[in-house]
Amino acid sequence: MSRLPPEPLRGRGALSLPDNRFENEQREFIVDGVEGPSLDNRTRLIAETARTIITENDSPDVGFSRSVNPYRGCEHGCIYCFARPSHATVGLSPGLDFERTILFKKEAPRLLAEEISHKKYKALPIALGINTDAYQPAEESLRITRGLLEVLSRASHPVILVTKSSLIERDLDLLSSMATRGLVHVHISLPTLDDGLSRRLEPRATTPLRRLETLKRLSRAGVPTGVFVAPVIPGLTCHEPESILRSAREEGALAADHILLRLPLELRDLFSEWLTHHYPDKAASVLSRLREYHGGKLYNAGFGVRMRGEGPLAELLSRRMEIAMRRLGFPGLPHLNTDLFSPPARNAPSRLFPDFTP
Repeated sequence: MSRLPPEPLRGRGALSLPDNRFENEQREFIVDGVEGPSLDNRTRLIAETARTIITENDSPDVGFSRSVNPYRGCEHGCIYCFARPSHATVGLSPGLDFERTILFKKEAPRLLAEEISHKKYKALPIALGINTDAYQPAEESLRITRGLLEVLSRASHPVILVTKSSLIERDLDLLSSMATRGLVHVHISLPTLDDGLSRRLEPRATTPLRRLETLKRLSRAGVPTGVFVAPVIPGLTCHEPESILRSAREEGALAADHILLRLPLELRDLFSEWLTHHYPDKAASVLSRLREYHGGKLYNAGFGVRMRGEGPLAELLSRRMEIAMRRLGFPGLPHLNTDLFSPPARNAPSRLFPDFTP
């Protein structure tokens, strides 16, 4: 059951606090005139103890097998974020809790240095900040992503970054140095060029035009960049891919890809609630068209179809992307170099990356 505040909270994407799927009890939101914890709009940062930091995966849908996520939850508040249901695993709501209760792994740089220094470790590209944005607002003060990049740069280890934040420009010194060694790709996530829609979809993320400026600055600094048209929302943003690709290519993007809106678990109700509130005249049409991509369902979690959909509409979208990319002359990203990898000294991590309290 969703616990619904009387009015949407300022700067938040989700409209409610649905109980997560692991709870045995359901609760109902009751307004008594007093602002309680459920209405508190402040962001909480909570240190999380981690034993390991590199996550392995064998998914055929992504172009990497290793990832590092310094944060759980994301203050950007993107209503479409596929990682929202993961907040249920730590006893929090995938709704408002996901964007106002952020868990951070303060020991991440030290753990990464230890793991890549293991004698059996073989270097493969690490995707940094894939579940939630590694450059979300908390990073400005915590600087965990900065610490992870320092570890990878010292070890000449390749990295892939995906972000929708201009904060990444802070680390241009590291990124440009790594780029000269063939060690980095950066992808800017950009679902729409419409400022008004963006403010509702992803309320605390960098604006679309500012993201394009970030892409330009990265490209001019020699950092290989790409653009993710993600997510494509049928009936809401599906007319924009060509415009996004054109704008990104003009600013120096070398590659592009798209991902269809994904609605796993609690996200189905959260997105439907958001859609009905902000776009009541389009809600039924958007959900109906999304079902056309998934054989009558709102989501199909199967490999090969969860990120693209299937059927005539999915094929048409992919074809549109291919034609636009060819017409605009996207050359593709350069190969990431694993030959330069030099593991950190086994006794160095604790000295270089002590624990800290923000």
